[in-house]
Amino acid sequence: MGFAPAVPAARDGGATSVNKKYVLLPKIFLQTMLLSAFTFGGGYVIVPLMQKRFVEKLHWIEHNEMLDFVAIAQSAPGPIAINTSVLVGHRLAGLPGSLSAVLGTVFPPLVILGVLAGVYASFSGNPWVAAAMFGMRAGVAAVILDVAVSLVKNIIKEKSIFSAAVLVLAFAAKFIFGVNILLILAASAAAGLVFSLTREKKKKGGGEA
Repeated sequence: MGFAPAVPAARDGGATSVNKKYVLLPKIFLQTMLLSAFTFGGGYVIVPLMQKRFVEKLHWIEHNEMLDFVAIAQSAPGPIAINTSVLVGHRLAGLPGSLSAVLGTVFPPLVILGVLAGVYASFSGNPWVAAAMFGMRAGVAAVILDVAVSLVKNIIKEKSIFSAAVLVLAFAAKFIFGVNILLILAASAAAGLVFSLTREKKKKGGGEA
């Protein structure tokens, strides 16, 4: 399990966990709102920013947990940013945490897009706006590449032949053969399950011997 967020402890031991949740709710909302407000380029961009904020800066979630959340969010229906927010919020403060994280994530785009929708026709064909969007796409690609390199480095640090093999095969399946991402995730999950069960059986067998 990951370590719990650093929040003030309650005096009443029986109410400690409840108090921690309510202390965290505004913090979760604020952090997810700030991330969402300054994220451009879609859900795949906000995910690495979540990792940097919640794992590396705030130390609210462990790195491996964040990877699990991203995998679950990717395989579930719906936008990956919202799905990841639900999981992160729930990990920190249960269902209220999920609601706070989702509200924080959707609030900025809801307000901004609501305003832009009313004036879209007046600037959609503006060449300056098109040029700015072109530059932003390049920046988005750089952010996604950064998180990809970071994830690969962590897998290499684990020195796991199995993880490295799954990484290479999954990349080849998508990049070379164009296999659907859901099939890749399902196959990776099945391979991980088989590998873990086989390893546990070997450990039990060795212990009994």
